[in-house]
Amino acid sequence: MSLTGKHILLGVSGGIAAYKACELTRRLMDAGAEVRVVMTPHATEFVAPLTFQALSGHPVRTALFDAEAEAGMDHISLARWADAVLIAPATANVMARLAQGMADDLLTTLCLAAEAPVCLAPAMNRVMWANAATQANVRTLTARGVRLFGPGAGYQACGEMGEGRMLEPGQIVTAVEGLFAVGALAGVRVMVTAGPTREPLDPVRYLTNRSSGRMGFAVAAAAAEAGAQVCLVSGPVHLDTPPGVTRVDVETALQMYEAVMARAAGTDLFIATAAVADYRMAQPAPRKIKKQADELPLTLVKNPDILAAVAALPDGPFTVGFAAETDDLDTYARGKLEAKGLDMIAANDVSGGRGFDVADNALKVFWRGGSLSLPQQPKLQLARELVALIARHHGGCRASHPCSHPTIDHQHHACHSDQDS
Repeated sequence: MSLTGKHILLGVSGGIAAYKACELTRRLMDAGAEVRVVMTPHATEFVAPLTFQALSGHPVRTALFDAEAEAGMDHISLARWADAVLIAPATANVMARLAQGMADDLLTTLCLAAEAPVCLAPAMNRVMWANAATQANVRTLTARGVRLFGPGAGYQACGEMGEGRMLEPGQIVTAVEGLFAVGALAGVRVMVTAGPTREPLDPVRYLTNRSSGRMGFAVAAAAAEAGAQVCLVSGPVHLDTPPGVTRVDVETALQMYEAVMARAAGTDLFIATAAVADYRMAQPAPRKIKKQADELPLTLVKNPDILAAVAALPDGPFTVGFAAETDDLDTYARGKLEAKGLDMIAANDVSGGRGFDVADNALKVFWRGGSLSLPQQPKLQLARELVALIARHHGGCRASHPCSHPTIDHQHHACHSDQDS
């Protein structure tokens, strides 16, 4: 069982989704975890503490000061006991108090005292979730390393529909399992492509796209966290290099093609999130194009297909592609999976401007014989879940040399993407 021996401290705050925490307790235990529950006073209005005591086999803590607890300070003993602190549901109120560093009940106090990862499964009305104050608190918490699982979207207890639903217990358990996947790619040589490319029209103009590179940089960071030796080939973006990652900057699709091909032989696992331009100018103008005629015909030629070129190389690595779609996501994603001979493909819906240049994203991941939806969440947490999934499917890869210096020994193949949001 994936959580065998892990100590999970489950915090339950006062929202209608508190009833789901009962099933979550059982699911965590089924995965091998030992679970202890802390409830806020408002949570006890929705579910009786005795329910969680019966499910977990441990007394439920609700009070900051408890004469029966060790030294009367449960917030210290519980914080030291936990391998992870999980608050599900996490209401707007508890998130606001955590963002402010408040310690006015047992749950918020032990979060301040915890050295283990703190994770939140938000649950609230769609308007409360979208409120600027809540979103500011989300940014504050994630910047401090707090992990958010969800929220999901759908019908809510208030009768409205939208984003703000707590994830289902099974999804939360999968996310918790991802916390302990560090080392799952230990020693594996990973290459990630990220960001857009720029195709010059003249010395001052270029063709590009809306990719910010955030998803690719998050994937590189998550792979490094999981123990991989990561080479990040990036188009022009304004992002800091993740810790422990070797970065190679390029600008055009041709430059990215050359960088990827030169390093393909040193790659065990290729994750391609870059939004590579399909076409470039046949002959960029040597001087600035002046505004003259009402129309300006441009002759474009197709850029090399990085996937087709590298996938043709023998003895290749595990390949993961990305795809941005505006309609028929499942059909197009599975089509690319088969046509390009990938091991996996992660697709997202970018209709209506979703996915690009935003802090959150959602993915649907396909492989032969299966698929899994990863819900809307901050891109770093989404990347961690994606990397954990890739690691489970990747299996025994070669692991020896880092991807750091060019080589012309093209002995591996990789995968290509047409999206990095």
